[in-house]
Amino acid sequence: MRNVIIKVCGLQEEEHMIAAAAAGVDYVGLVFARSRRQVTPVQATRLVRSLEGTRGRPLVVGVFVNESSHTVNSLVEQCGLDMVQLSGGENAEFCATVATPIIRSIPVYKRTTGYEVMRKVNDIRSFDSVKEVFFLLDTGTATGHGGSGRSFDWRVAEYVSRYTPALVGGGLNSANVGQLVRTVRPLGVDVSSGVELDGRKNATLIHAFVHAVRKVQQELEDECDLHATR
Repeated sequence: MRNVIIKVCGLQEEEHMIAAAAAGVDYVGLVFARSRRQVTPVQATRLVRSLEGTRGRPLVVGVFVNESSHTVNSLVEQCGLDMVQLSGGENAEFCATVATPIIRSIPVYKRTTGYEVMRKVNDIRSFDSVKEVFFLLDTGTATGHGGSGRSFDWRVAEYVSRYTPALVGGGLNSANVGQLVRTVRPLGVDVSSGVELDGRKNATLIHAFVHAVRKVQQELEDECDLHATR
C-alpha cells in the first residue's frame, strides 16, 4: 500500500511549518485567496524559507481562487512554491498555463454524485496540455471554495477513488481520519481546522493527525501481509 499523502493547509506561522515537517507531513498549504488564513507574498516567502534544512521537507502548495495565471506563476517563482492548488472555477485551459504540478479542488455538495465528480476529473484529464494534476475532494460551500471544516458524504470519495487517485478534505481530524483512510483508501488527506486550537494551528494536533493516518495505514499493510501468507 502506498503512503497516504498528508497535507496540512492554511499555515501562517513558522513554528507550525517546522512542526509539520517534524511530524512527517508531505504537503503544507499556504492560502493566497481571501480567507482568515490568507498570507501575503512576503509572509509566504518567509514561511517557505523556514523549511530550509528541515529533515523530510514537505512540498509547499500555494492555494489560489480565480487568480490570473500570470499572478499564480509569478507568486510560484517569487515565493518558491512547489505546487499550486486551484480552488475556484479554473478550467482545463487555465490548468495548462500553470508552471507547477496542480492540485485541482472539486467541491462536493449534498446532492453531488461521484459520477458528476468524475466528469469534472475527465474534462481536465482529457486536455492534453495539462501537466501533472491531482484532485482534491472538499466540502462545497456557498462560495464553492472549500475550507468549511465540515465533512461530506464519503461514499462520493469512495466512488471516485475506484477510478482515480484523489485527496480528500473537509472536516477531518485525528478522531475520524483513520476511518476515512480505511474505508475510502484515498491518495491523500487534507486538514486545516482539524489541527487548530482556538483558531491557530497546533503542533500537538498536527502530530496526532499524522499518527492517526500512519497507524491505520500500518494496520492495513499488516492485514494485507496476513492475507498474503494464508
